[in-house]
Amino acid sequence: MALFYRDDVYRLKPLCMMALGPCKTHTPGKRTTMSQTNPEITRMFINGSWVEAVAGTTRPVINPADEAAVGVVAYGGRADAELAIDAAARALPDWRKRTANDRAQILKRAADLIRQKADSLARTLTLEQGKPLPEARGEVLMAADTFEWFAEEGKRAYGRTIPAPHPLKRQMVLKQPVGVVGTITPWNFPAALPARKIAPALAAGCTVVSRPADQTPLVLAGIFGCLQEAGLPAGAANLVIGDAVTVADAFFERQEIRKISFTGSTAVGKQLLRRSADRLIKLSLELGGSAPLIIFPDADVEAVARFAVQGKFRNNGQVCIAPSRFFVHESVRAGFTEAAVELTRRLKMGSGLDDGVQVGPMIEPRFVENAKRLIEDARRHGATVLTGGNRPARFEKGYFLEPTVVDKVDRSMALLTEEPFAPIMPILGFDQFEAMLAEANNTPYGLAAYVFTNDLTTATRMAEGLDAGIIGINDPVPTSVNAPFGGMKESGLGRELGQEGLEAYLETKFVSIGLRP
Repeated sequence: MALFYRDDVYRLKPLCMMALGPCKTHTPGKRTTMSQTNPEITRMFINGSWVEAVAGTTRPVINPADEAAVGVVAYGGRADAELAIDAAARALPDWRKRTANDRAQILKRAADLIRQKADSLARTLTLEQGKPLPEARGEVLMAADTFEWFAEEGKRAYGRTIPAPHPLKRQMVLKQPVGVVGTITPWNFPAALPARKIAPALAAGCTVVSRPADQTPLVLAGIFGCLQEAGLPAGAANLVIGDAVTVADAFFERQEIRKISFTGSTAVGKQLLRRSADRLIKLSLELGGSAPLIIFPDADVEAVARFAVQGKFRNNGQVCIAPSRFFVHESVRAGFTEAAVELTRRLKMGSGLDDGVQVGPMIEPRFVENAKRLIEDARRHGATVLTGGNRPARFEKGYFLEPTVVDKVDRSMALLTEEPFAPIMPILGFDQFEAMLAEANNTPYGLAAYVFTNDLTTATRMAEGLDAGIIGINDPVPTSVNAPFGGMKESGLGRELGQEGLEAYLETKFVSIGLRP
């Protein structure tokens, strides 16, 4: 086993590298055994220390823009998850009894450190995930804002006093932390989404075991480095990089885990919900979406086209709240379509590290192939591809797909019945309000919806009538740390962010005290 020295808190390099020369290469997607010739390794964070996997296995992290390995991580399994759960359980009594102010000071310091390191964290995020560097930096700063918000919101975990029904009784409601929390997060927002779970859990007095996506563990390791530097006690938050099913098995089977918070696909969320029945374990699920974007004739078509292209192709369409179905009033359909196509064609695609790039790669080849399947299925059923739909020939490597605008679509196409999670903008016309509203709601999903109108009555009717947990009225990005985030129907259970995000990690306890006469 190699000796290691610290390098920027959370990365460690084998001392023997200097003597042994070049490192062995790693085949993407394969586990490898750690040796003295490994390149720089990002380790897991368990019980306040950066550690190797128990089995010594590692996994490369691949840049989707050029398919090159950008790092190697320790890749654990059940034994590592068990160690992390043990550490979180041991840390819980001390962490939960600390005052909300004490916990807030640590979380605020972590937020400040994340901001100080935003440039390097954003670069890491872009390398492993692919999104343009400005978007990555914005996401890192959002993660910092989340830690700061919940540092303060943790001080407002208010209970209440109840007027007792008897003069010799005193009754109250207490808010207490749930306990040890397991979190599982995806690759599309690898800094912001874990922060939405870790920050409120810690603020509430819970301890955490966090499992990031295989594709994007590096930026979260950097955030854990900030938590360590901020003075978080050993075991209060733990990072386990490893197989999702194996780690989830440990979460469900260990009695110490009292809550699981998951962001990902609806299919996986349903599996977790079924498994939760065995122990009635608490679940928060932020799942898929198929958001309608509805454009009324009184809207500024050119402005809406800019907002629509921005909202659709942010992160190359790999956003759960991205609009997926564009309902455009027939009177403005031609103007909107022309403007959207022109704006889409102007988008600059490339490596997220290059200046001016607006659209990066997709995360893996299978997502590119699925998007192409949806486009070809739409073509077979009579749709017209107005722009995009192909892999740009100028890229020799990388998982790129051109932003795509599709017209003449209907519900015979998979594009309108599946969650696309891809850079595809399907356009539908409408002229009857009630029929359009019924079609907009005709989906098992209910995460987000968007409306563009300057008419207050129309906006109000749409806000009240759309079946979605998040409604953006003339707002293509309707999210903020102080507002609840979550969906209806098969888009999930519970809410993140806002005061609801803290409540998700608290138990409600009723206390009734009988007094002596």
